[in-house]
Order: sequence, then C-alpha cells, then structure tokens
Amino acid sequence: MGKLTIHFKNFFHEVKRKRVLFLMILPVVVYFIVFAYIPMPGAYIAFVDYSIGKGIFGSPFVGLKNFEFLAKTGDLWRITKNTLLYNFAFLVLCNLFQVAFAIMLSELGSKWFKKISQSVILLPYFISMVIVGFFAYNFFNYDHGFVNTLFSNLGLPKHDFYSDQGIWKYIIVFFKVWSQTGYGMIIYLATITGISQDIYEAAALDGASPTQKIRYLTVPLLKPTVILLFLFGLGGILKGSFDLFYNLIGTNSVLFKQTDIIDTFVFRSLVGQFNFSQGAAVGFYQSIFGLILVLLVNTVVKKIEPDSALF
Repeated sequence: MGKLTIHFKNFFHEVKRKRVLFLMILPVVVYFIVFAYIPMPGAYIAFVDYSIGKGIFGSPFVGLKNFEFLAKTGDLWRITKNTLLYNFAFLVLCNLFQVAFAIMLSELGSKWFKKISQSVILLPYFISMVIVGFFAYNFFNYDHGFVNTLFSNLGLPKHDFYSDQGIWKYIIVFFKVWSQTGYGMIIYLATITGISQDIYEAAALDGASPTQKIRYLTVPLLKPTVILLFLFGLGGILKGSFDLFYNLIGTNSVLFKQTDIIDTFVFRSLVGQFNFSQGAAVGFYQSIFGLILVLLVNTVVKKIEPDSALF
C-alpha cells in the first residue's frame, strides 16, 4: 500500500511539473477512452439475441449462434481471403509509395515547388469515396465512359469493365494507393526531416552520391518507422475499406467473387434486417483475428529486430 501511495505521489508530481505536455495529450486520451474503451462492453452484443427494448445485458444469451451465419453461407473463406489479400496489397503498396514520394520530396531543392507537390499529392486523401465512385463510373462506363469513348475513336472494340472480374482488383488497389499516399507520406517526410544533417554532410565528405545517401542512410534510418506503421496497419488488416469497395462496385453481383470483402458482405446480409447481433459478431471476429495477427507479427519482429517491436 505504501509503494502504491509513493507511485501516486510521483505521478501527480510529474503531472504538475509537466502539466502543459499532459494538457496537450489530454484530447487524445479522452478520444480513446470515449471511442475505444467505453464501447468495449458493447462487444457482448455478439453473444446475445439483442433486443432494443431489453438492452445489451437484458437480451438472452445465445453463445456463438450469431457467428453461424458466416460459416453456413460458405462464403467465410472467400470474403476473408479477399479482405486479407486486398488489405495486404494496400499495406505494402501504400507504404512503398509513401516512402518513395517522401524521399523524392525531401530531395527537392525548391521550397515552393516542394510545398505545391506535397499539397497536390495530399489532396486525394480529402476526396470523398462517393466522388471517386462517380469518377470511376464515368471513366469505365461501357456506353459513355472516357476509356471506351477513346477506344471507339481509335477504332478499337469497347470493353465491358463492369463485367470483367479480373481487372477490378487492380482498379481498387490503384484508387486506394492514390488516396492514401499523400497522408502517409507526411509521416515519412517528418521522419526524414528529423534525421541529423551532420550524417549527410559526413557522407558527402566521403564522396557519397545522392543515390548512395538515399540507399545507405535514408532508407535504413526509415526502417523503424516503416516497421512500426506496418505493424499498426496489420491490426486492421481484416477491416476492409467499405466506402471504397461499395462506391466502386455497389451491388454488381458479377464482380462479387473478386471484390467482395467482409464489410460489403455483411452490409448486404444485414441491410433492412437491423440485426445488430450478427453485425457485432462480425466486428468481434475481425478484431480478434487482427489482434492475433499483430501479436504473431510483433513476436517475429521482436526476435529479428527487438528495437522495432511494438512491445
């Protein structure tokens, strides 16, 4: 009890001494408490036959019954595989392009051109996926789409993109990378800016070329940040970008085999039924799977490179 009292006294003393820093971090703490920790008991909905009138804890307990609809449909493996493959492609390619653009911008000498380039690359992040879906439809539409109009003008046969399952996985990945590159690039650019210039000056004195500086200095020094963001990304690898998929594919059942993910499947299964229990069951399944994946990958990273592990 005495040790606990000492710890509390030390904590309050630290808060008083660094109150400005604690005030700066307070909004983040409040955000996670309100939106991450307080809703946690709501996960119990996944194990009950939820009724609005009875409430979460008043509804009858049904065990794993709410998870059965995913297994019974036979689509569990297909939508899980699609979700994993798409999100893994998003994670790898987004990080790759973010690092590449951050390095390129850091090497630009003109400040005004660097600012303009950064703003242009960041702009897609703020564009609604509804607009992206509208843009894609006008681009790939069979009758009046830009691509097919161009094909017609060149004397080439039109292509029905909305019946071609194979091509949409590339289109979806392209739009995801296009929208996310600018935001992630800022993080890597900030990391590069924080690297001491003395290291680059020493390398220049040793006769290192700009390419060698990037290869042997910038890239290795970015590795801890890349690993950290990769691990964070793995936590949500089973949570699909519903807004992207739904606005690009909609209810086009022809494309479902290649483009259907957990989020869109659940949306179609539950729309109009208001079955909160089954929706919560899928969310619980996604969260547990993501947690296990993060723990496994973190264990591997900890063995290979302990300093880059999350914990």
